[in-house]
Amino acid sequence: MNLTERDKKHLWHPLTQHQLHPNHLAITKAKDALLYDDQGNEYIDGIASWYTCMYGHCNEYITQKVSEQMQQLDHVVFAGFTHEPAIKLSEELIKILPENQEKIFFSDNGSTSVDVAIKMALQYHFNQGEKRGKIIALEDGFHGDTFGAMSVSGLSVYNGPFEDFFIDVERIPVPTQENFEEVKTQFLQLISEHKVAAFIYEPLVQGAAAMKMFDAKFLNELIEIAHKNNVLAIADEVMTGFGKTGKHFASDYLENKPDIICMSKSLTAGLVPMAITSCSQKVYDAFLSHDIAKGFFHGHTYSANPVACIAALAGIELLQSEEIQQNIQRIIKSHQEFDAKIKQHSKVKSTRQKGVIYALDLNVEMERYGDLRYKLFNFFMENGVFLRPLGNTIYILAPFVITNDQLQKVYSVIEKVLDTF
Repeated sequence: MNLTERDKKHLWHPLTQHQLHPNHLAITKAKDALLYDDQGNEYIDGIASWYTCMYGHCNEYITQKVSEQMQQLDHVVFAGFTHEPAIKLSEELIKILPENQEKIFFSDNGSTSVDVAIKMALQYHFNQGEKRGKIIALEDGFHGDTFGAMSVSGLSVYNGPFEDFFIDVERIPVPTQENFEEVKTQFLQLISEHKVAAFIYEPLVQGAAAMKMFDAKFLNELIEIAHKNNVLAIADEVMTGFGKTGKHFASDYLENKPDIICMSKSLTAGLVPMAITSCSQKVYDAFLSHDIAKGFFHGHTYSANPVACIAALAGIELLQSEEIQQNIQRIIKSHQEFDAKIKQHSKVKSTRQKGVIYALDLNVEMERYGDLRYKLFNFFMENGVFLRPLGNTIYILAPFVITNDQLQKVYSVIEKVLDTF
């Protein structure tokens, strides 16, 4: 029995209706920008395995560092103990985060980093004698699958059965040139009429909303309004963080910085799970008290796992290297050249790019998980490229180490698929 058949016996996969899609391709090996299945076929990983393996799969520099750490200290409880990998990671991460960030809190994944941020924001006000229970979020945002993160997300295909159990959230449209005055008016009205604790957003690029992009200047003004009203600004950089937008963080494009930042995915270079929620000194200080109940009583068993910390440290070192920074610029330029060629195609409705993130919308209406989406996915895989279309959007977010030839193959397969439907 092969791996795909064995898989069916016990495994339940994410984001999958198994009645319709029972088969899952067995991947046995990965290196740099390539995946290999159990038949020896290779696929270019055009989305860095959900934006995680940005320095390439099985990066030897990272795996060597992690291997050394595993011989020294595998894990220890982070409540009451500390260790060099966590301390060093905090020092190096703070250097590249927006300048107002001072403290970091560990958890397990992107969703939990958002839950931590929401709890921080709610308790920040509570500790100061003010009960604020409302969160403002952007329409079509996606922040994760745990209950807090799900509450502030706007994709109902994920949330339907659970909406009656959510925390109190109001959603505003993504700000654009056309609607900004109305959005700003709505934002101000919500703040004046409700006890708003925080405003959460994906800065500049909404990943799960099919890489919807918006201008920094509009978000910058909303954050300024939030700050003036003591509403904490939470930047969900789980997808955008660590170089993908062309800067270390999407928040680097903004003059007004978030009070809290959520990080995961490529934080550990795709090697092991870990998340961080960072915050300003102002947020942290609201939890300092002789009253133990004002402490932040949130914890994960694997918080600050030393192996994960070392993976993150190695990733940060690579991110700042001349080679990776040159690669980022190379990919940006390559996407721009492809865009100039493809955007006038009759099957292309629109295109957009931010850093190494490139997306095009097909000139056809289709459901997010409809039949055409799966036909596109299968076509890409049959041609040796792993891409996961989001509705009628095809996007590329490949590892920083992808070669020019591999990029050209991704582009050519996209061009080829445009002529098949």
